[in-house]
Amino acid sequence: MKLSSMRPIALVLSRELVITALLLTGVSFVVFVILYFSPGDPFSVLLEGQMPTEEARAGVREAMGAAKAWYVQYLSWLVNMLQGNFGTSIRTGLPVAGELIRTGLSTLMLTIGSMLVTLMLAVPIALYSAVRGTNRVSWTLTMFAYVVSALPVFWLGYIVIYFFTHKLGLFPMAFGFSGVERGFGWLYFLLPVFVLGVGNGTISEVIRFLREEMSRVMAEDYIRTARAKGASVWKHSFKEGLLIPVTEIIASKIPFILGGAVIVEEVFSWPGMGRMALQAAKDRDFPVIMGIAILAAVFVRMGSLFQSVVYVMVNPRASKE
Repeated sequence: MKLSSMRPIALVLSRELVITALLLTGVSFVVFVILYFSPGDPFSVLLEGQMPTEEARAGVREAMGAAKAWYVQYLSWLVNMLQGNFGTSIRTGLPVAGELIRTGLSTLMLTIGSMLVTLMLAVPIALYSAVRGTNRVSWTLTMFAYVVSALPVFWLGYIVIYFFTHKLGLFPMAFGFSGVERGFGWLYFLLPVFVLGVGNGTISEVIRFLREEMSRVMAEDYIRTARAKGASVWKHSFKEGLLIPVTEIIASKIPFILGGAVIVEEVFSWPGMGRMALQAAKDRDFPVIMGIAILAAVFVRMGSLFQSVVYVMVNPRASKE
């Protein structure tokens, strides 16, 4: 790749990274303030039944830095976070950074796999509908996609578990990574990915968006010229009609997929950050909640950054806008 073609991408990356830094700082500040001023005490669960007097509990809070002003605590957390230290879990006493890496990779694997499932179902239907128009086949496929998108993800998860466990006897009765040890690793991975990819509620939106974009591109003059010359229509319409819309819809749907991942992880006992977030909310484990909020924001920004890079690669002049 030539240096001149790298300059627009470098410009966009530098701008997006600055925006990401400001956004993560804002997210961390808002989440910290909400947690700090929310009712309850994160140390109540930890110290309940262990410290008989309020003086003893106050001494533990002071030793752990909880007695300081909220802005002092936030600045201390922010400085440590910039150094890669997300604190220590109140419930487990383990470093939050290590837990975030382990659960974050599991959630990232689940979300990427579910996106691929969604695109494998939605893209062919959208392309067929854009090229063939509204007929019996495209109408039936589109209606099926709308019905599937309306299914609650937790209901679909339990139906899939029931079918594979009681009807086929393929899924282990004890969920979790024990299935991997029993030789069910491939099934344990595919089932949650399939459920989240089908039940995240975005298949119908992806179909509608891609169909409209592809239909618009197919009506452009340069596509008609390419068709008249006998050139490949798909080659000329790929970037504007498929690549850019797919990256745009993926970036916009990452927050919804992450929300669905929380439910899927709980149903399938998937060891991701969604399950960890639910447990941290129950235990009021503020360091873990802060770390998960930052990691989720990073995932969302990664999607937006990927969209910007793809758009600039297709249209380098967009970097100057």
